[in-house]
Amino acid sequence: MGTSLYNESEKVIDVKDVNTLEKHEHDEKYDAHHAGSVRSDYDEDSPIEEVKLVVSNTDDPTLPVYTFRMWFLGIIFSCLLSFINQFFWFRDNPLALSPIIIQLVSYPLGKFMAKVIPSSPFFNPGPFNIKEHVLITTMANCSYGTAYAVDVIVIQKLFYKQDLGWGGGILLIWTTQFIGYGMAGFLRPYLVYPANMVWPSNLSNISLFTSLHNENTEEKGISRLKWFLYTFCAMFVYYWLPGYFFQTLTAFSWVCWIKPDNIMLSQLTGGASGLGMLSLAFDWTTASAFLGSPLVVPWWVIVNIAVGFVIVAWLITPIMYYMNVWNAMNFPIISSALFYLNGDPWDNSLVLTPEATLNETAYAEYGPIYLTAFFAMTYGIMFAGLTAVLVHTALYHGKDIINQFTKSRDENDDIHRKLMRVYPEVPHWWYLSVFIISFGVSFAVIYCWPIGLPWWGLILAIAIPLIFVLPIGIIQAITNQQPGLNVITEFIIGYAFPGHPIACVVFKTYGYISMNQCLTFVGDLKLGHYTKIPPRAMFHVQLVGTFLAGILNLVTARWLMDTVKDICTKAAVPFTCPNATTFYSASIIWGAIGPQKIFGPGSPYSVLMWFFLIGAILPVPFYLLQKKYPKSWVRHVHIPLILNATGLMPPAMPLNFSSWIFFGFFFMFFLRKYYRNWWNKYNYVTSAAFDSGTAISAVVIFGVVLGSGYIPKWFGNGSIVPGVFDNCPLSGNNGFGQ
Repeated sequence: MGTSLYNESEKVIDVKDVNTLEKHEHDEKYDAHHAGSVRSDYDEDSPIEEVKLVVSNTDDPTLPVYTFRMWFLGIIFSCLLSFINQFFWFRDNPLALSPIIIQLVSYPLGKFMAKVIPSSPFFNPGPFNIKEHVLITTMANCSYGTAYAVDVIVIQKLFYKQDLGWGGGILLIWTTQFIGYGMAGFLRPYLVYPANMVWPSNLSNISLFTSLHNENTEEKGISRLKWFLYTFCAMFVYYWLPGYFFQTLTAFSWVCWIKPDNIMLSQLTGGASGLGMLSLAFDWTTASAFLGSPLVVPWWVIVNIAVGFVIVAWLITPIMYYMNVWNAMNFPIISSALFYLNGDPWDNSLVLTPEATLNETAYAEYGPIYLTAFFAMTYGIMFAGLTAVLVHTALYHGKDIINQFTKSRDENDDIHRKLMRVYPEVPHWWYLSVFIISFGVSFAVIYCWPIGLPWWGLILAIAIPLIFVLPIGIIQAITNQQPGLNVITEFIIGYAFPGHPIACVVFKTYGYISMNQCLTFVGDLKLGHYTKIPPRAMFHVQLVGTFLAGILNLVTARWLMDTVKDICTKAAVPFTCPNATTFYSASIIWGAIGPQKIFGPGSPYSVLMWFFLIGAILPVPFYLLQKKYPKSWVRHVHIPLILNATGLMPPAMPLNFSSWIFFGFFFMFFLRKYYRNWWNKYNYVTSAAFDSGTAISAVVIFGVVLGSGYIPKWFGNGSIVPGVFDNCPLSGNNGFGQ
């Protein structure tokens, strides 16, 4: 449940927004050094209108790509991005720096290196060009998302008291990442080469590359680069307030302070542990932690998510809770923790053997296990979201998918494919070698370390993405939506091999992340296809970026686990690990106990299985209404967005959503509508500056706290109850104040 709906390669970007981002960039396409370029007939261009507006139909094969500055900046930024994002993954608001920051920062650095380094074929072959820039960003993009396998390493070490060590940890990370990489190469004829496989999320990236490399010297006002630097510095300084001196700004639960001993008021208005009604957040990390930056998401998407959030978090949840559905009032109103019926925290060690497998006799004595009503409900929403995205895609995009895929196999090469034939292609055996080596090493991982997954489980885990990756890849390439396999993999292993929590999460990691990583790599390959990057250069930078990211992810995770006292508990604020604790709960629900006991007949949560059917039905009436009233507001209703985003709670808290919606309204509706010129020029740059300024400031603050051990103690840092920084001490208690 901790997987964000948006990551930078999957963000739902309205193509209309992309096209209006920089009007001047379409007047002259981005051929960085016009001389010597390969140009098609001027009338020959992409058959896809959105692509034609953004992507150049020219190329200059003489532009150097294997340069010192490309490798230097790519490696440096890959390491920084891996470290910072893994560092934040452990925090209560896990901000993730996006590759757009690398796009912006690497550009002036690349130009600076081109000026100061003496001329040389390798060190400085000429002006910093767009192909070097794309390769730097691609390498960083491979290290952008924290490795999913880190979740396994963390919960196994901290909660199950088993340590994979450095060897087992790095091999688990690398194999789960590289298996997807090996699969990606075989999808090129279906998802990269065809013109109709658009990959809309790449268009915004290309728009920014184009804008930077087509500098307009007559442009009025502050340049984008200067605006980025000013905003970065301002955010770096400001974050010392919510990050150190005045942490209550992170969750400003002012209504709760009116009567902090009122349990209902605390639960409804507490920002840190309650539903966050009327609470405020003066902290960028609160707004961007789980859903990503709201400044890059179209307003219609934000509205859909807002509607789902209000219905689930602020209407359904309080009704269920105070009606005591599923004995809800015995537990906190929102939590990913697990409980006994009387409200005591679940002690998983009582029902496990020394090998961390389920002891059926002990479970019969101490069980059953209980979830908060909110947590159980979000599982139902995830079930509905899975079927909803399939039905929605079939209804709204089914004909387009079939037609475009058919055309992609029948039509002649488009201009971009023709231009790419200049470069040697990556042989299939390169990708096959990566896949076979990773697959083979995976068997060593599951047998040489305490994993417990049988050989047939690993084969089944890899078979699932092999079956689903092409149809889901087609859906993503055309619609920008990726139906996840996490629920499917959990169901399969939970029924096939119950009672083995570590085997369950490892199975899910190989089954789910292999496909996710594969499509991330394919999306980057399409970016390289559009920008005419030599395919072998793309292969090398993706390989290096993924390799380095695995090392930095593991080093950062183990460093923090060894350094931060009581990490992943409330005593270690802000290192409370919301993603890891939710992942741990999932390992118990699906692995240790199993879906048969949790959701099967006789369980109080068996009714949630109906949500699969509900999710399949929900898109139908809105589709029919949209067909009847094509110009009405109904055309903007997107059921999968409403469901899948809401399913992020927990680990996300309602305040994360409400503050994200507020920032989205201000930037993506108000400023875009009433201050369009400012928005066109500075919006995306502002997003990158907010992210990077906050992240760098947080790392510096951590060093100050680690070195000095001093945090100011006063009301603004939660002096009423230690660890409750919003001064709303009852918001995390049960309905009886306990």
